Amino acid sequence: MSRPFDLTLYLVTDPRLVAERGLLATVEAAVKGGVTLVQLRDPDAHGRALVEQARALKALLAPLRIPLIVNDRVDVAVAADADGVHLGQDDMAPADARALLGPERILGLSVGNPAEFAGSSSGIDIGAVDYLGVGPVKATGTKKDAGAAIGAAGVAAVRALTRRPIVGIGGIDGALAGEVIRAGADGVAVVSAICAAPDPEHAARALLSAVTAAR
Repeated sequence: MSRPFDLTLYLVTDPRLVAERGLLATVEAAVKGGVTLVQLRDPDAHGRALVEQARALKALLAPLRIPLIVNDRVDVAVAADADGVHLGQDDMAPADARALLGPERILGLSVGNPAEFAGSSSGIDIGAVDYLGVGPVKATGTKKDAGAAIGAAGVAAVRALTRRPIVGIGGIDGALAGEVIRAGADGVAVVSAICAAPDPEHAARALLSAVTAAR
């Protein structure tokens, strides 16, 4: 059984957006504002640098009982003793990742739309996955390979296909967060709404309030 996790307010880091303030300072402030899960995403970092970042975040988050997820890199997650991994459609198959991660670590998978969910269900062992990241809900510039925006209606369409926990991602701000929750998501994942905010703690608190109000 995987470690417990809460998708309510899921922070995905961006190295460019946190560069001025610093990764740890940004995450620490966001957690004070109510972030419940943190994903380390840095596609340009080499293995050693990414492991060092993950270990630093793990040291910050573990005492607060907030899980750390590493984007894509199963090897980095294991080396840094992170709590889990989030995979894209073109990454390692979830069943293979699960075999390497063991039963306790959290495993997420990106699903862009109902068709992608159907393909994942038939061609990949989706049973190894603990939660799904659904989107982009709205067009976003923080992930160049993101697919077409699906809106809250797209989140609802995926929700109708699975009982697995889902988190909406992609261009979500305070105004859109409530729509995503009402569409059936268990939480919202954000990048720039917190990482690019002048005050990450305040931004996180406002997003959390929007999610809570919509439930």
